[in-house]
Amino acid sequence: MRKILPLFAALLLHAFFAYSQTRTIRGQVQDNQGNPIPYSTIKIQRTNAGVAADSAGNFTIEVQTGDVLEVSAAGFDDVTVPIGTSSEIVVKMQAGGALSEVVVTALGIRRQKNELPYAAQQVQGEELTKVRPSNFANSLSGKVAGLQISSNNQMGGSSNIILRGYKSITGDNQALIVIDGVPANNANVNSTTQKNGFGGFDYGNFAADINPDDIQSINVLKGAAATALYGSRAANGVVLITTKRGRKGLGVTVNLGGSTGFMDKSTWVKYQHKYGSGYYDPDYYTYSDAPPSPDPHFLYFDADGDGSPDLVVPTTEDASFGGEFNPNLMVYHWDAFDPRLPTYLQKKPWVAAANDPTEFFETPWGTNFSAFVDGGGDRATFKLGYTRTDDKGILPNSRLNKDMINLQASYNITPRLTASATVNFSKTRGLGRYGTGYGDARSLVNGFREWWQMNVDVKDLERAYRLTGENITWNMSGPPDDIGPIYWDNPYFVRYESYENDSRFRTLGIVSLNYQLSDAINLLGRVSLDTYDQLQEERDGYGSVNIASYSRFNLTFREYNYDFIANFDKDVSDNLNVKALVGANLRQNRQNSVFASTNGGLVVPKLYSLANSLNPIQPPVETDQRVEVGGVFAGFTLTWKDMLILDVTGRNDQSSTLPADNNSFFYPSFSGGFVFSELLKDWSWLSFGKLRLNYAEVGSPAPWGFVTDVYDKPTPFGNIPLFSVSGTKRNENLKPERTKSYEGGLELSFLRNRIGLDLTLYKTNTIDQIIPVSVSAGTGYTTQIINAGNVENKGIEVSLNLVPVKSRDFTWNMNINWAQNRNKVISLIGGTQNILLGNFQGGVSLNATVGQPFGVLRGSDFVYDEASGKRVVDADGYYLVSQSTNNIIGDIIPDWTGGVNNSFTWKDLSFSFLIDIRKGGDIYSIDQWYGQGTGLYEAQSGQNELGNPIRDPVEDGGGVLFEGVTEGGKENTTRALITGLRGYGYNNFPNKGYVYDASFVKLREANITYSFPDRLVSKLGAIKGIDLSLYGRNLWIIHKNLPDADPEDASSSGNIQGYQVGSYPTYRTIGFNARFRF
Repeated sequence: MRKILPLFAALLLHAFFAYSQTRTIRGQVQDNQGNPIPYSTIKIQRTNAGVAADSAGNFTIEVQTGDVLEVSAAGFDDVTVPIGTSSEIVVKMQAGGALSEVVVTALGIRRQKNELPYAAQQVQGEELTKVRPSNFANSLSGKVAGLQISSNNQMGGSSNIILRGYKSITGDNQALIVIDGVPANNANVNSTTQKNGFGGFDYGNFAADINPDDIQSINVLKGAAATALYGSRAANGVVLITTKRGRKGLGVTVNLGGSTGFMDKSTWVKYQHKYGSGYYDPDYYTYSDAPPSPDPHFLYFDADGDGSPDLVVPTTEDASFGGEFNPNLMVYHWDAFDPRLPTYLQKKPWVAAANDPTEFFETPWGTNFSAFVDGGGDRATFKLGYTRTDDKGILPNSRLNKDMINLQASYNITPRLTASATVNFSKTRGLGRYGTGYGDARSLVNGFREWWQMNVDVKDLERAYRLTGENITWNMSGPPDDIGPIYWDNPYFVRYESYENDSRFRTLGIVSLNYQLSDAINLLGRVSLDTYDQLQEERDGYGSVNIASYSRFNLTFREYNYDFIANFDKDVSDNLNVKALVGANLRQNRQNSVFASTNGGLVVPKLYSLANSLNPIQPPVETDQRVEVGGVFAGFTLTWKDMLILDVTGRNDQSSTLPADNNSFFYPSFSGGFVFSELLKDWSWLSFGKLRLNYAEVGSPAPWGFVTDVYDKPTPFGNIPLFSVSGTKRNENLKPERTKSYEGGLELSFLRNRIGLDLTLYKTNTIDQIIPVSVSAGTGYTTQIINAGNVENKGIEVSLNLVPVKSRDFTWNMNINWAQNRNKVISLIGGTQNILLGNFQGGVSLNATVGQPFGVLRGSDFVYDEASGKRVVDADGYYLVSQSTNNIIGDIIPDWTGGVNNSFTWKDLSFSFLIDIRKGGDIYSIDQWYGQGTGLYEAQSGQNELGNPIRDPVEDGGGVLFEGVTEGGKENTTRALITGLRGYGYNNFPNKGYVYDASFVKLREANITYSFPDRLVSKLGAIKGIDLSLYGRNLWIIHKNLPDADPEDASSSGNIQGYQVGSYPTYRTIGFNARFRF
C-alpha cells in the first residue's frame, strides 16, 4: 500500500499537469479538392467537447497535447486527426460512399462498401441503445427494410427475427445472429403446446443474452449472396454484430438509468359494468328451477342456515351474462362461504366490482447500470464492461435480473502477429414470468379477457389471499359445501404459489490469431465456444384447480467453432484489385436436456421437489443431441477501376444430420456490381451510383434425428420395460432444404450524399422442404419425413436517407424504409395440397396451402348469398355458419412494412423518434371469440339502434339486428336475442367474424438527449462528457384494427403466428439515462 499511494499520487499529478496544458488551435475542413466544407462537427475523442465549423469550414477549438479530433460532416466519411504541436491544421475529408468506407461482411471479413454487390444495411450501436432495450433485436424494428421484428408484451419475452419472409414450412425461419464473425445460438425452448397458443411460459430467445451496450454496429445481410459463406445456416439472412473494441488511451463510460410504464388502454379490455355472473338464457339456462326463485339469474338455496332460501351468485360460472346490477338487491357472493373471511355469511349489494381485473396489474419499473473501461497503447488494447439490469413486471411477484460481463483484449505479439480474445458472460434470473395461452389456470389474462364475473373485485381476492395464504377463489365448485375451485384459482394465489422461476448462465468466448504474412496476405485462426446452462422450474400450487405439481427442465448447450481463413488483397495493376479468400470451418454442438415432474400430487404441501411426489415419478424425458458440420469455402472479388465488381464464392458442407453416404452439399454465389458514377464524374449532383446483380444458393440444415428410425420408451408395464415404434418414419435419404436466390439492386446518392437511395428486387425459391406428410396407418406409421415442396418469396425493398437541413447549429437526418414481400407455397408433394402447421383453440388452424401464402388461417366462415355476396341470417336473426371448418379465412403475411426514423440536433440538444408501420396480415382473436360470448365487453352490453339494451327480450325492443340477408335473399329484419348461450362469439358466430387486420402504426420510440457543453464539462476535472436522456418506447399506437389488444403481441416466437390469446396489455415505457465519460 505504501508503494501504491505515492505512485497513485504521481499519476494524479501528471494528469493535472497534462490537463493544464490546454491551448487553442484553428483549422479548416476541406474536401479532397480543397473546397471548404461548411458546418462540419469537430469533437475531441472520448469527450463531449466540440465545436461546429462556420460556413467557410473554419473552426477554433481548445485542445490538449495528445488529443484526437473526430470530424464529421453530412455526405463525407468521418476522419480522426491526432493533435500535434501545430496551432493551425487543415482537415481533408472524402465524400461518403467512396472506397474508404469499410463494412463488416460474412465471416467477419471487412469489405469496402462500394464493392458490395448485394444488399446490406447497417445500424450503429447508438441507435440501439437510445431507449435502453433489454433485447437488442427489438431496437431493430422499423429500422431495416425487409427485416420484420415482432416482440410481445411478456417480461423477457421472445422476439421473431424474420428477413424477407418465411422460407421453410416446418424448419427454422429466424435470421442467423453472428457476433464478431462467430454464430451465436438464438434458440427458443418454449414447449410445443405453448407455441400453439396453449398454456405455458415464454422464456424468451437467447438473443436477449447479447448486451446492447457492447454493440458497435449491426450489419444486416439480407440475401443469399451476402450470406453464402455461411452455407447450410444462411437461408434466413444474417444479423452481423460487431462489438466494441479497446482504443488507445484510457476511457471510462458509465450509464445510470431507470424506467417505468403505464398501460396503453387501447390494448386492454373495455369491460362492461352493467351485468354480473352467469350464462343466463331464459329458454335454455336459468339458475333456480327448483325451488322457484324470485330471480332466475341467481341460485336459490339456504345459504346462511336460517331455514329460508337465499339469492346466491352462481359462483361456478365464469361469464357475465347474468342479472343486471341493482344496488338495492342483497345477495350472497363467493366471500360469504369461507369461515376464515370477515364477510362470512354476509350479504352484499348486487353491484359491479369497484376493482375489475384492470386493477390487478402493477406499475412496472426497471433500473440499469453499466460501466465500461477501455484503453491501450501501440501494442495492446482492452475493454472491460459490466452491465446490470433489474426489471419488475406488471404482475405481482414478477421480476427479471441480468448481469453481463464483456471482456475483449488484443495484443500485437509482433508487428505482423496479433492475438485477441473476447469473453461475453451473462447470468439471467427470472421469477414469475407471465402465464400464456389458453386452458391453463396460470394464464390469468386468458381468464381476465375471456372468463370472468364483473361482480368480482380483485382487491377482495387479494385480501382473501393475504389473510389466509390459501386458494380462496371466486370460482367455487358448489358452495356452501364445496368451496374449492372449479375452473379458476384466486389470481393472487396463482402469482405467489403457482409460479415459475428460471436461470441461465451463458458464455461466448472467442480466441483468435491474426498473422499478416505479407502486405497482401492475411491469415486468421479462430476458436470459439458458445455455452449455456438453463434451469426452468414450474409449479401448480397446493390447493390449485390443477393437481399440485412441480417440474424442472435442465438444458445444457455447447457449440464449438474452429475457423481458418486466408485473405488476399492486392492491387495487381493500376486498374485492377484482387481480393480472395480460402478457409475452413468445423462446427460441433451438443445439447442435453432432462425434464422431470412429480406424479399425482405432493406428499408435503408447498414443498416443491421431485422427491416430494405423491406417486413414483414417471421416467424423465432425456435428450442428447450431437451435431457436427465441416465446411470449406473460397471466394474472390475482382474490382476494375473502382467501377466493375465481380464476386464469386463457394462453400461445401458435410453434416452429421444427413445420410453418411450423401452428406456433402455445395452452395455457390455469383455477384456483380457496376459503379456507373465513375463514368459520370462531371455530374456534380450525383455523388454515387451503383447497379448490382447476383445469384446464390444457400441451405437450411436437416434437423437432428430425422434420418434414422428410433424407438419410443413408454411407461413400463409393471416391472417389464416397453419399447414402441415411433409414429414418424424417418428418411435415410434426406437432403437439406435449399434456397435459390436472385437479387438486383440500385444505389444512388445525390448532393454530396444529402440524399441516398437503395432499391432492391429479389426472388427466392426454397426447395426440398423437409416436411412431414401423412401416410396410411397400415404402414405402421402415421407420418413420414420427406423432401418436397417449393416456397417462393419475392419482393422489393427501399431505403431512403435524407439530410433535409444541415447548418452550423442545426441538423435534421431522416431514414425511410419500406418493404413488400409476396410469399407463396408453389408446391408440396404429389396430390398433397395442405400441411397443417398448428391448431388453435376455437377450431382455427394455421396451414401451408398450395397456391396460398405461408400461414393461411382455416376455420368456419359465414354463409354468403350467391346473388349479393352478403352474409345470410337464419329465421331467428343469427348468422348462418358454414358446416366446414376448412375455409381459408385469412393469412399472416403483411402486405408491407416500413419505418420512418427522424433525428434532430440543435447545438447540444438532440431529439429523435421512430414511426414503425405494418400494413396487412391477419390475426385470429381467441380472446374476442370467447370474451364476447361470455359478455365481458362493452359492445355486448350496449344499446341497439332503437335505444334499448341489447340484452332485453326482443319483444321488449331488445336484441341485435345483424346486417345481412335472409335465406331467400331479402334484407334481414329479425332481431336476434342476446344471451349467455346465443348471440356473439363462440355461441353463434363463425371464426371468420374474429379474424382482424393486423395492421398498425406505432410511435415505436423517442429520445431527447442533452449533452453538457464543453465550457461546463471542462470545469469538472476528470469528467469528459455528460449526456442526460429522456426516452420512451411504445408510446402511442397511432392506428390499429384489432380491438382491445396489441396486434404485435404473440405468445412466442417461431413459425406459429397469426393468433391472439391471453394477450397482455402494452405498457408505454418512459425512462431516463445519464451517461458519464471519464
